[in-house]
Amino acid sequence: MNTNMLEIFQYSFMVRAFIAGTVIGIIAPMIGTFLVTRRYALMADSLSHIALSGIAIGLLSGIYPVYTALLVTVVAAVFIEYLRAKRGLSGDVALAMFLYGGLALAVILISLARGFNTGLFSYLFGSITTVRAVDLWVISSLGLATIIVVYFLYDEFLYVSFNEEAAKVSGIPVSILNSVLVVLTAITVSLSMRIVGLLLIGALMVIPVVAAMQIARSFIKTLVYAVGFGVISVMLGLFISYYLNLAAGGTIVAISLGLFGISAIISHRKHI
Repeated sequence: MNTNMLEIFQYSFMVRAFIAGTVIGIIAPMIGTFLVTRRYALMADSLSHIALSGIAIGLLSGIYPVYTALLVTVVAAVFIEYLRAKRGLSGDVALAMFLYGGLALAVILISLARGFNTGLFSYLFGSITTVRAVDLWVISSLGLATIIVVYFLYDEFLYVSFNEEAAKVSGIPVSILNSVLVVLTAITVSLSMRIVGLLLIGALMVIPVVAAMQIARSFIKTLVYAVGFGVISVMLGLFISYYLNLAAGGTIVAISLGLFGISAIISHRKHI
């Protein structure tokens, strides 16, 4: 590899971005695989709008926005699941209520702050130059915790994803598992905003999964391929965005769309 291509690693902020990006590239498609299987893909988009309210709260109060966004999204995720499971609201209705409610609250709080600022834009669209040491610590620790939880609850998550009623009959604590899954989704959304941005994190949680579904023939292969596509998208996206001076979040999602196109072509040729 040309040594000029490696100059990117001379900068500490890029090293932090690559480490954080690798974690995001793993956990976003991993959680997204369960969400897509359950036809709950809009959960990430809804929570990203709610996280925007958390960001606005942090910017107004002077509290580190990642912490406020994390708290707000986790609470909202649990309440969404409560409304769906206990109050009989369909998943789409519950998500829509919080999506628009979160967006409305964010607009109100932003207006109180007298409009957008560069700090807010970095959370909306991602900014690799703003990944700080504290971001890296939070992303790495919570990302590792997410991977560990999925590893130990994989079988239960899989059962509930494909047949929730049968899982209940089998004595599996479905309500607890659903709450854990939505909390992990909230954590993933909050951690990803520095790299991908709140407006695009839903795409990183869904597109690699759909791409993997084109060529995988089992759930575990879908999950593994999705994680692989997610990591490739983030790594290539960071390289390309740095050298071409492009927005990292948009570049990452564009690459994931390209991988979907390649997977679709491979799948089509297999069936000819």
